[in-house]
Amino acid sequence: MRLLGYTRVSTSNQDPQLQIDSLLSVGVQKQDIFSDVMSGRKTAADRPGMQKLLEHAVSGDTIVVWRIDRLGRSLLDVLNTVTGLRDRGIQVRSSSDGIDPATATGRLMLNMLATLAEYERELIVERVRAGVAVAQEAGTRFGRPRSDPAVVGQKLAIVAQARAEGRTATKAAALVGWSRATLYRHHSTVMAAPAAVDADAVVDE
Repeated sequence: MRLLGYTRVSTSNQDPQLQIDSLLSVGVQKQDIFSDVMSGRKTAADRPGMQKLLEHAVSGDTIVVWRIDRLGRSLLDVLNTVTGLRDRGIQVRSSSDGIDPATATGRLMLNMLATLAEYERELIVERVRAGVAVAQEAGTRFGRPRSDPAVVGQKLAIVAQARAEGRTATKAAALVGWSRATLYRHHSTVMAAPAAVDADAVVDE
């Protein structure tokens, strides 16, 4: 089993030596320490030092950090990182948080973190749903904006004329700023509620 270390500081003005000394004290070799100088705004997977560590680590290794929050920008990010590592057979140990998968207490703390992360996920979902409900009550509409039937009719007429002149559906649609898929969608709407445009002439190949 190898011990691999990881350190992170937010700016170049901060000294990671405290973290490094902590890792060395528990048996991590200096050449096995990976580091990032980056704020916690980026997820763990987006950090170059963490990416190198993930590429280097293999099943049976243990990644050691000074504090568990060095692994992620939030509880969810930390748990996602820990879960991804454990799925690969890689353990995580924190030298100052008491998190050590080799001990019963350490495993209990990891399980507690997992429970808290799931609780946080549920809170986020509830907040999003509540926000959507409030916005809908205030008149906010979600999804694709409704098209003005008059404007759609004018554009379909232009497309129909272009098609009559021999242009393909794709090129005719581009004349009015539509893709071919958008043209077909509006064509289907017109077919469902007939208008003054010859809908068959619009897309008929």
